[in-house]
Amino acid sequence: MSARKSIGRWITARKIVQITALLIVIVLLIMMRRGGWPPEVVNMIMRLDPLAVLAQALSSRSFLLGSTVVLFTVLLTVIAGRAWCGWLCPLGTVLDLIPLRKRTLRDKQPNVSNRWRSVKYGLLIVILVAALFGNLTLLIFDPLTIFVRTFSTSLWPATDQIVTSVETTLYHVPFLSDPISSIDSWLRPAILPSQPEYYRDAWLFGAVFIGIIVLNLIAPRFWCRYLCPLGGLLGWISRGALLRREVSEECKGCTLCTVVCPTGTVDASKHYASDPAECTLCLECLDVCPRSTIEFQPRYKLLPIRVRADGIDRKDAVGEQKAKKLFAARQAYDPSRRQFLAAATLAIGGVALFGSEAVHQRTDDHLLRPPGVSESDLLDKCLRCGECVRACPTHGLQPAFTQAGLEGWWTPLLIPRLGYCAYSCNSCGQVCPVQAIPKLSLDEKRTQVIGKAYIDQNRCIAWADHGACIVCEEMCPLPEKAVYLEKRDFTQPDGSTVTVQLPHVDRSRCIGCGICEFKCPVNGNAAIRVYVPSTEIVY
Repeated sequence: MSARKSIGRWITARKIVQITALLIVIVLLIMMRRGGWPPEVVNMIMRLDPLAVLAQALSSRSFLLGSTVVLFTVLLTVIAGRAWCGWLCPLGTVLDLIPLRKRTLRDKQPNVSNRWRSVKYGLLIVILVAALFGNLTLLIFDPLTIFVRTFSTSLWPATDQIVTSVETTLYHVPFLSDPISSIDSWLRPAILPSQPEYYRDAWLFGAVFIGIIVLNLIAPRFWCRYLCPLGGLLGWISRGALLRREVSEECKGCTLCTVVCPTGTVDASKHYASDPAECTLCLECLDVCPRSTIEFQPRYKLLPIRVRADGIDRKDAVGEQKAKKLFAARQAYDPSRRQFLAAATLAIGGVALFGSEAVHQRTDDHLLRPPGVSESDLLDKCLRCGECVRACPTHGLQPAFTQAGLEGWWTPLLIPRLGYCAYSCNSCGQVCPVQAIPKLSLDEKRTQVIGKAYIDQNRCIAWADHGACIVCEEMCPLPEKAVYLEKRDFTQPDGSTVTVQLPHVDRSRCIGCGICEFKCPVNGNAAIRVYVPSTEIVY
């Protein structure tokens, strides 16, 4: 087998691994719904993320045993550098599948200064220093949280809408109605939801995702090169990676490797060496090298494997020493001490400003958290990944925007008008990868008070219009209902008398599940609404 075919198979293998990993992530997210696969399996995605695990450990001052799976990613990086970015990252795979900027061997790398690479390192420093002071807000920029959150709130609901529209259109074709019904019964609820999913600010999450893809117009994998904080963390670890890209003295400087490198890390001024913190082991440079002068080999001679374009295990002592020297050299875009201090100061100042927001003085009256959640623990632990939002079967859990201030961006909150906290469900706590939502048993969850329901008599059909509506009482799931009815006679304008059953709330029983608010037939705001419980309640 020729060397070129061998390298081509390695590249094909990488692409297969990329697609397979992406499909696995998508399947895990689909199966995150209640009744799908075990929580320990479906929430594996975030527990493989070193940045999320490290930031959460710094913020909460704890390390969960389940997070030890992150050692797989760390070990992979120690051995093969940023192979995670080039082979496994779902967001990186999407960027490779939608390159937008078509490259040929006659093209040049985009005219973007390498100093932009320092942005991801600066963002990484800010995230970790803020986490040290108990703030995880900027984990919204973690690539895995971006992918999971976007899939849950934008991509999958949009897919469902498209499928529903196609089914509705084709169903009216006489000979297709039965096949469409069969297909739909197979899809729902096993894959697609039985009812349409609605999320607030879905356009915002989708726009951020599309914006990351559009940046490919400026440079291939622009996000990975210049902005990704997880890439920055893996890059730091990669400085000590065992497997390295090296260029022998036989290189004639054809510049083909500089053109095809998706991260633009091949430096012609340094004998076409590359920064190991930026190389994603895509192997594209091996494929185009006409003289087979590029190889990937263990730097410390601890691994018995070398990958060369010509398949020959050859030692070039001079080139090896030169490559090692270049790899050890500090790059111009690496953060200086002054930049590190500036980023750390920015993080500390940001945390202080977040802590002085008005929301800390008076909580939003509809800031309803998942069962058993402590607000301080949630802010210290929540990754903003949206896995709980994805798992909620009623779609009542939504990403917060301003309700909890900037510090609480995209943390989960219950919006009963969109969906209630199902009495028979405890999925959110089961799938949370860091236990920001406690992992409660179903019996424990049913006793947790989320809020308290109050009736607005000016909007209630029974109270204001003397109509026959007892929906809130009928829907209350508690064994001893928190909503009870009182019969009262009212005199109508025409002199007749009508007997009405008026709803009342026994707040000593109410747990704030929100089903009464969700089912209330009044348009707009419900006539019965759930509010954050008071710290001191006297009945």
